[in-house]
Amino acid sequence: MKIIFAGTPDFAAAHLQGLIDADYDIVAAYTQPDRPAGRGKKLSASAVKNLALKHNIPVEQPLNFKDDVTLKTLSSYEADVMIVVAYGIILPKKVLTTPKLGCLNVHGSILPKWRGAAPIQRSLWAGDKETGITIMQMDEGLDTGDILSIETIGISDSDTSATLYHKLAKLGPEILVSTIDKLTSIVPIKQDDTLATYAKKLSKEEAELDWNQRAEQIDRNIRAFNPWPIAWFASEGRNIKVWHAEVVDDDGEPGTVLDYSKLGLTIACRNSSIRITRLQLPNKKPQLVGDLFNGNAALFTPGDKLR
Repeated sequence: MKIIFAGTPDFAAAHLQGLIDADYDIVAAYTQPDRPAGRGKKLSASAVKNLALKHNIPVEQPLNFKDDVTLKTLSSYEADVMIVVAYGIILPKKVLTTPKLGCLNVHGSILPKWRGAAPIQRSLWAGDKETGITIMQMDEGLDTGDILSIETIGISDSDTSATLYHKLAKLGPEILVSTIDKLTSIVPIKQDDTLATYAKKLSKEEAELDWNQRAEQIDRNIRAFNPWPIAWFASEGRNIKVWHAEVVDDDGEPGTVLDYSKLGLTIACRNSSIRITRLQLPNKKPQLVGDLFNGNAALFTPGDKLR
């Protein structure tokens, strides 16, 4: 089977590696154009491009698929199937129908739940107890295609988007290879659109903590927004990022500092409280609150009211 792979970040590269390890014939790798990155804004190749070049796989980096030349190049590879994982470019119908068996997508949720851009983060944000990987046949809709296979995993109370990302990046390639091995014998299952939810992109504005929310929701927000955009709150004109916290039973007026000590920074919420154990001051590296307290015990005072 001749395969075209399309993807961009590390999550996608893990799936490309899985196909390489399974000794499939990868005839081309499509990925987004090199982008400026870092302080020097030097052009940086994607994880998929770097991996493909390492294994002598031809790399294509079109801006889109709107011109005939790009479509002709795609067709010239005479692929049986195209595997799409976090590619980041919308594929028109002409692309979806070019490979003999169409295009398959690896999606980080249990479809039809959490269609869209941020399924891993939204599953944490919503307090889901499980998530998973769905392999689907792509159509022109947003993650609406027929389901070929699904595998689920549990979400722990300590998971962040980063840890869940790595779990799914390990699970996904296994399910993908298994699906391709039996692709021609799978009976697709249509999605129930009435059960669909949408995983919209995250924003820095959304990551601001609202102490009028329940402590459990604030804890989920902190974990969902780690490693980006990182939950934050304002204090004396400074935006302070929160990397880790836990729910505690203390009560008080929402937004009130209840305790600041080596144990952490405890702030009252709508019910119970959040004890922040790792934070990041502006222009500083993330640090344990206990270490911060040792060097700056007057930074917060019990009774202070945060907005």
